[in-house]
Amino acid sequence: MLELTESTVLRDVSAASEQLQRLRALGVGIALDDFGTGQSALSLLRHIPIDQLKIDRSFLPGPDDTDESAQVFLRLMVMLGQARKLNVVAEGVETAEHQALLREMGCPTAQGFFLSRPLPAQQAQALLPDMNHASPAPVAAPELHMASD
Repeated sequence: MLELTESTVLRDVSAASEQLQRLRALGVGIALDDFGTGQSALSLLRHIPIDQLKIDRSFLPGPDDTDESAQVFLRLMVMLGQARKLNVVAEGVETAEHQALLREMGCPTAQGFFLSRPLPAQQAQALLPDMNHASPAPVAAPELHMASD
């Protein structure tokens, strides 16, 4: 999975789109990282070939957020990704409340300290599938998925 920020793609959308198409043809997945933090261009979601939309942590409500607008923007981004049939990943999940909110919104994937702190290589490797018994299909970089009830 190759992660790109919006600003990288916005430099030359046409050229980026062509290059991303070539990478996808080689089996490389494309993620649009930190979505919503730069000079967001919603047209990117329509015109560039991506597989994954990573919503920046700044859109998760903070402990002092009583304003529901934070949730409105988060829900909107989840819905945009789902409408494009993208894997939506919420970054910066740090609490059970974040996880519950994302589940309620239908966001299937999250990453953040609530799920795991950074780990030494050996401990991280224990979280990966056993590559000796894995199917021959290419394996994408793992994400920690939230368990469904």
